[in-house]
Amino acid sequence: MMNVNAREPSLIRHATKDQSEAVDDLAEVSLCSQNEACEALASSPSGIAADEARLRRERNGPNVISREQRAPLLQEIWIRAKSPLNALLLLLAIISYALGDLRAAVVISTIVILSVGMAFVQEHRSSQAAAKLRAMVRTTVSVLRPGTSQPEVTEEPVEELVPGDVVRLSAGDLIPADLRLIDATDLYVNQSTLTGEAMPVEKVSVPASAPVDSAFDRPNLCFMGSNVVSGYGSGLVVRTGPQTFFGALAEEVVARQEETAFDLGVKRFTWLMIGVTVVLGPLVFVINGITKGDWLQALLFAVAVAVGLTPEMLPMAVTVNLAKGALAMVRSKVIVKRLNAIQNLGAMDILCTDKTGTLTQDRIILKQHVDIHGGDSPRVLHYAYLNSYFQSGLKNLLDVAVLQHGDVHEELGIDQRFRKIGEIPFDFARRRLSVVVSDDQGKHILVCKGAVEEIFAVSTRYEDGGGSGTLDASHLATAKEETVALNDSGFRVVAVAYKEIAETKSSYSVEDESDLTLLGYISFLDPPKESAANAIAALEAKGVRVKILTGDNEVITRKVCGDVRIPAGDILLGSQLEGMTDVELAEKALATTVLAKLTPMQKERVVRILRSSGHVVGFLGDGINDSPALKAADVGVSVDSAVDIAKESADIILLEKNLLVLRDGVVEGRKVFANITKYIRMGASSNFGNMFSVIGASLFLPFLPMTAIQVLTNNLLYDVSQTAIPTDTVDEEFIATPRRWDIGGIFRFMLLLGPVSSIFDYATFAMMLFVFKAWSDPALFQTGWFVESLLTQTLIIHIIRTARVPFIESNASAALVATSIVIGIIGILLPSTELGTALGFVALPWPYWPLLATILLSYATMTHLVKRWFVRRWGM
Repeated sequence: MMNVNAREPSLIRHATKDQSEAVDDLAEVSLCSQNEACEALASSPSGIAADEARLRRERNGPNVISREQRAPLLQEIWIRAKSPLNALLLLLAIISYALGDLRAAVVISTIVILSVGMAFVQEHRSSQAAAKLRAMVRTTVSVLRPGTSQPEVTEEPVEELVPGDVVRLSAGDLIPADLRLIDATDLYVNQSTLTGEAMPVEKVSVPASAPVDSAFDRPNLCFMGSNVVSGYGSGLVVRTGPQTFFGALAEEVVARQEETAFDLGVKRFTWLMIGVTVVLGPLVFVINGITKGDWLQALLFAVAVAVGLTPEMLPMAVTVNLAKGALAMVRSKVIVKRLNAIQNLGAMDILCTDKTGTLTQDRIILKQHVDIHGGDSPRVLHYAYLNSYFQSGLKNLLDVAVLQHGDVHEELGIDQRFRKIGEIPFDFARRRLSVVVSDDQGKHILVCKGAVEEIFAVSTRYEDGGGSGTLDASHLATAKEETVALNDSGFRVVAVAYKEIAETKSSYSVEDESDLTLLGYISFLDPPKESAANAIAALEAKGVRVKILTGDNEVITRKVCGDVRIPAGDILLGSQLEGMTDVELAEKALATTVLAKLTPMQKERVVRILRSSGHVVGFLGDGINDSPALKAADVGVSVDSAVDIAKESADIILLEKNLLVLRDGVVEGRKVFANITKYIRMGASSNFGNMFSVIGASLFLPFLPMTAIQVLTNNLLYDVSQTAIPTDTVDEEFIATPRRWDIGGIFRFMLLLGPVSSIFDYATFAMMLFVFKAWSDPALFQTGWFVESLLTQTLIIHIIRTARVPFIESNASAALVATSIVIGIIGILLPSTELGTALGFVALPWPYWPLLATILLSYATMTHLVKRWFVRRWGM
């Protein structure tokens, strides 16, 4: 036995041990008996008192891994700041400062602060709002506390667990800490998050004997991050939070997320523009150094141009748009666990969903309890009640309906007459569940409840009001006919059977499910949702195809689909999937709307196949059988009432299980994507055009086309005008269909629209040189181009933001209009102010303004015409 200090055991003391020592502790406790393990943690099979748990919590900290803890304020700012664009800008600020240009360094730093600050503030607000909602769906665990006569079971938040606590486990539960089992019945656990092994492993409570290579192979240990597939048991908490295997592997296992097409697209665009900047910056420096002879000024100008070519507000635009979308969804009581899921939701073109609770009311009512000939049978109800009452696994809606039906509990006198002996838990292969009870005469009775075919498979006799007999093929045929008839009317049917066990024993297994006597059936009605038909139609109108993936049979599924106006067509069954190759399944799944009688792994396979076919796939589910598909989808959606593993697997959690709420999320995702795309198109085309203008002007002008500080001021003002883009309205036609990242389309747009802006830059050059004779007046030329450049860039926002005619057919948001007007006025007035004088500007002659107005009107017209041609050719 382990050497233990009863007040502060070694497993609790060593909160700072490394992981190898943790393995030793776990290995040690796995070799102990249940009582010895409890003693080692100064606990008992009934757990520890609440006061002791509070003391240990103060000593050990909360049971959360680092990824779940909210980042400190400075870390949040650092997360927003650490982008390659900001690194490049700060490098350019340092270079400017080193060259003696303090003003340039200040302006560049201001741009970075503006970008990081806005992104931080918006995401911080979003995170706070989401955290308030997330507190409404906290995961709890059943914890034992010592009572006067027997242990008391309390529901407590997972984060409050401490070493020494004893928790109860059942199907659907996440393992809340590293545990040593002290009781287990047919307990199967999925450890794939930690081990990669897809198949569930059986866990037992007996002490380990033979040595094993891995702690995960010890049959009496369960680890945080895994989940219960079937069975039930109780476990002694050994390690919590960062000291668990899951906590140690959090950065590698949990935090690792696949980059979406959106992430990759933004990254590719970012590095493309950085590459352009790195190439053109030195080119501008060399050209101006050679043509002007002032290499220092040429270097300062090249640094300023590099800043201008950098899409410095891109991180802000992406983050603020996503955070704004998250805030909008929070107001609809939708929790976004991962910001990028919003964009994936907008790009989704196929939604796979179970029917229960989505198409139906999730309010199942027990309507009938009949024998095999259709006669009303109270005995069927009584045995069904015994099964539902004593089963300790995850009680589904059918069990709840049975338990809420009438006063069966009092009629049977369950508390006085029956005692639970054992249980054979449900699994998705057998599709049945059995409990063994002892009645007041000491007889052991096995009561089995499950799918009709599966109950028939283990039954040999039947009983009805008139007696009993031997089951034969004709009974099964009749049962199938009755089941189909009930399914056609929207009823779900479950069979009930039993057997009395002559030779009683202490434990029972699947082998005992044989030679049963069929009593009859219970049927349930789950009425369709009134809103389901309209919600599905709304999703279809937005280009999202809804596919039903259910474990129910095809008859009742067809009935429900008909009620909500889903054309079921040919239903694909799980049994048919098994013989199909991936290519065959891809073709069939795309053409099929309803897939029935699917296992959890078949649901996951269908989702993966649809994704591999080039579709963005969402999955809405709330059961343990949905978790594989939730993880496999581009965006997993669950609800607050879902089992723990479903909520953990999802990217988005709905506080209301309603497809209309999901439709609103799809629209919000498309708005987010639209506004991010606006910024990227504006920045790409403007920067590409500026490249031609700067290089051309540098070749033939005897002076710099703008000084470094003027370029930076222009860029800062333009950046401010773009900060309102996340508030902009989005045209209906843009959100009518799913939108995906199209880097090729952005490149085409950049190559086509960029040179258009250069044409009018050169028109301005000609005006300043030949109309206003600025060959010998650099300040006049620089002022004229500064104002034209700022106004055209501000104007282009309103041209590019819509495929329609701007200001007539489509209006920008009030915030975007206001920032454009304010920046335009600042640009016009700045040359006449003291600040403008300090920046090297001069007052412009009055004939400049009507000529500028002509240039702006011509620019807007030509840009709109080119844009309309682009939209007709490639789409917006």
